[in-house]
Amino acid sequence: MHMNISQQMKMSQQMKLAPRMIQSMEILQMPYLDLQDRIDQELSENEFLENGATDADSSATETDEGGERDDSPKMEVERRELDAGGDDNGASDFERLVEISQEWPDDNYISGSKSSSNQMSDDADRAHDVMANAESRPQTLQDYLLEQFHYFDCKPKIRDFGEYLIYSLDHNGRMQSSLPEIVQVFDGHISMEDAEATVQMVQQLDPPGVGARDLKECLLLQIRPVMPYRDVLLTLVSSHLEDLAQNRLPVIQRKTGYSIEVIKDALEELKTLDPFPGSRFESEPVQRITPDVRVERNADGEWVVELEDEYVPRLRISHSYLKMLQQNPDAKTKEYIKRKVESAKWLMDAIEQRYSTLRRVAQSIVDYQTDFLENGPEHIIPLKMQQIADVVGVHVTTVSRAVDDKYISTPRGVFALKRFFGGGTMTSDGEEVAWENIRLKLKEIVDGEDKDSPLSDDALVAELAKHGFQLARRTVTKYRKAMGIPSSRQRREY
Repeated sequence: MHMNISQQMKMSQQMKLAPRMIQSMEILQMPYLDLQDRIDQELSENEFLENGATDADSSATETDEGGERDDSPKMEVERRELDAGGDDNGASDFERLVEISQEWPDDNYISGSKSSSNQMSDDADRAHDVMANAESRPQTLQDYLLEQFHYFDCKPKIRDFGEYLIYSLDHNGRMQSSLPEIVQVFDGHISMEDAEATVQMVQQLDPPGVGARDLKECLLLQIRPVMPYRDVLLTLVSSHLEDLAQNRLPVIQRKTGYSIEVIKDALEELKTLDPFPGSRFESEPVQRITPDVRVERNADGEWVVELEDEYVPRLRISHSYLKMLQQNPDAKTKEYIKRKVESAKWLMDAIEQRYSTLRRVAQSIVDYQTDFLENGPEHIIPLKMQQIADVVGVHVTTVSRAVDDKYISTPRGVFALKRFFGGGTMTSDGEEVAWENIRLKLKEIVDGEDKDSPLSDDALVAELAKHGFQLARRTVTKYRKAMGIPSSRQRREY
């Protein structure tokens, strides 16, 4: 075999993102609360960075030499001072920082002054209040069931298996595996007879329906002897759950002999049962939406966007650590200081860039969607992110990051910024209309239909066409399902 070894040169282009650019993109994409967490993390990890909100707030009322109020954020002023010397790989950063540290008064910096005894006492009181007001761990489904199960007088083996079974239930309170499978993996020997007896004990616990193997058993466990239409309910749950889900009441009538009226009355009782009895425990807390921006009318009647950054710390370089530079540190310490200061500057730059980009993007969206703000959701217009990118002068991916998981507070409520984007279609009159308006019209038609004879998807197409919306049947079906609107058969009322 002949081997040919040679050298070849090949040119190619690769785009590599600098760490600073990556950080800027991450900061831009963060919603309001995540940004707060990121800043808190940086404040705890970088001793050269501190929160200057108190001093910035107090200095906001001061005036400059011309007698005008200085509202510029402290972060922006200090960042510009640090960047004033040009790019020399940080070689002269230390000299500039020393000069700045000599100009800053000691009492302007939180970390540069010692806490008084009163201040330390106040901090302790606040910490105590936080601990006193902290929520205790909520009771879990397993905690609640074990409290009841331990009142049973049973053999130790059954008690151990009962505890194991309770811990094996899912968050809805149902068994996640078959009983033979649970017995097989149980770390102990128990007969199927004892295991079945244990299951029956667990199924007697509150809330009713826990310990069930499936939905059918869960509902059957909740049907009590005193319930109205008990016998009808037992029949419906045991043999006709699928027919009920598909609203096939005439089929149930034919198979059971019950009248439609009796089936409907029993169905109302069935709706009082809980198919997920364990879900009330350990429920995730409702996430409070915190808007990143708000829009209001100014004195001239224009819609103006403002950032909701009231509780975001105003960052600055710590004065006390800058004094270290005056002590002529060794090379290793100087390199450490340089790295920390550079990291602080990057974060401050990224936050400032985030504010600028988010404000411009949100303002451009508002400028397009003034009809929505003035007249309501049905007046939203089709809008693409590329249109906003062209106006702002950024790449479309920047717009996508800027609006991702962000919310805007408006006089009509709080909306996701992504809500204002979406395609559309042309009406029969040649007017472009947003898909949001079509969905609103579709819901209006369904809400107003005759429930004794609900409209099929073909009929919905015809009704939308009467309002100028020419859509294919598959499009209407897609939006109906996306909106959670059942089929015409399921919407029928007998």
